[in-house]
Amino acid sequence: MQFSDDQAQAYDAISEALKKTGVDLDNATTLPTASANLQVLAVLGKAGSGKTLLLSKLVEAVNEAGVEIVSPDYETRKRKDKRTLAILAPTNKAASVLRNHGVPATTIHRILYTPVYDPEYEKIAEWLAGDGDKPEIEGLTDAALDRALAVYQSTKSIPGALAAAGLRGSDFITGWSRRDDPLDIGFIDESSMLDDKQLNDLKEIFNTLVLFGDPAQLAPVGQSGNMSFDKLPDPQKLQLHRIHRQEADNPILDLAHMLGDPEVTFEQFERKIEQLAAQDDRVVLSQRVNAQLMARSPVLVWRNATRIRLIQAFRSAYDAPEDSLLSGEPLICDGIELPLKHRKKRIDLEARGLIKGAQVIYLEPGRKPGFSRLHVVGAEDPRVNAATIIQIESPDREEPFLASAARMGATFLHGAAVTIHKAQGSQWPEVQVFAPDIYAAYRSGRSEAGIPLWKRLAYVAITRAETRLHWVTRYMLARPTEPLGIADLAAPTPPLEMTGFED
Repeated sequence: MQFSDDQAQAYDAISEALKKTGVDLDNATTLPTASANLQVLAVLGKAGSGKTLLLSKLVEAVNEAGVEIVSPDYETRKRKDKRTLAILAPTNKAASVLRNHGVPATTIHRILYTPVYDPEYEKIAEWLAGDGDKPEIEGLTDAALDRALAVYQSTKSIPGALAAAGLRGSDFITGWSRRDDPLDIGFIDESSMLDDKQLNDLKEIFNTLVLFGDPAQLAPVGQSGNMSFDKLPDPQKLQLHRIHRQEADNPILDLAHMLGDPEVTFEQFERKIEQLAAQDDRVVLSQRVNAQLMARSPVLVWRNATRIRLIQAFRSAYDAPEDSLLSGEPLICDGIELPLKHRKKRIDLEARGLIKGAQVIYLEPGRKPGFSRLHVVGAEDPRVNAATIIQIESPDREEPFLASAARMGATFLHGAAVTIHKAQGSQWPEVQVFAPDIYAAYRSGRSEAGIPLWKRLAYVAITRAETRLHWVTRYMLARPTEPLGIADLAAPTPPLEMTGFED
């Protein structure tokens, strides 16, 4: 594979920075000493400019040089002669998009917080990772350990290997703590979502950070349209201009890049959508929202009132009761409601993927009142049983109905429709964009960092679609033809119990 000129220049600049941290990509070697000076670079480019390809090739080269890639499920003890790399994304969904491209990514939270291992089972992990002898563990036979080794050699997954030996995460990991040990290199994807506090937290851990971001996306709320990489000096910003995926004749990317033209009007943009929809089934012009698609891929909207009305229409279409949830209803994590004295339990929940913005599927009530069994979309170990506060909003009620009402725990909103801001960092095979809201943003005349808000919203919304874009033009919903369910969700090992929130 040949890099384009801009990719090659970015690769060379990052390679020079890595030499200062003790990693020589040219000679595929690492050095026992490294500079302690902080380095931050940013690789910036719009959708289709080759950011993910460049990131994946850098990961391959760094790995070939002998750098240890930090896993979210197990991390060997730090050695002075060993350099480390973590590939991070702000959300589970964004991390899973990278993993689908073969990049071993995890979330920022899973690096900020490190697991505390059961000492007995940690011996197995050390042996599997090549840092210890084959242990003797009471209750585990040699055959079970051999099965674990065979699985690890093919998957490099410590939890997968332990599951093959008859163990699961709740046996292996006893808790979580804030990271104390520093790491060397961090590659951060979807860095347009990073706020200044998160970036400062990462600077405390890594001595070299490479941010991969799209300057055309929406800035984090509360940062006045500015992104974390905007403050970097120009020499630290590596620009990718060539649109690699244009050669694939992708109509979704055609629309995204059309929005970069300051002369394009909303009317011209919609005419282009109509034209593409008539030529290519990857763009669909629809008068109705598809309720079945909403169950796994939320409708993307700008206005909160639109979001609530669409959620109510979705639940009505499935005849969902007002006082409970159906198995298979989508949720969005809205944060953690726990007092300071329960900091450890907050870390447990966040480390399991229940961070603000996480997409979740409701499975069934938990064994205790206020608990729910959930499937965390994009998490490597997705099944969780946790104390939950689930709010169902309605346009005709001031206060939301609480479908689950633990006194403390993870809080959720319904996920059949979400704002475009919350969708940033996620991708789905098919995405529905609610065009009346984009038109409302156009009519508002608002701008963000000198770009019309409707263009930023439309850009982020349509680039969430991997294979097909549905541009919905009217306030109408098509009734589903099949009942809601969870048959499409993989059934992993039994869920890790999150207990003690009512103590």
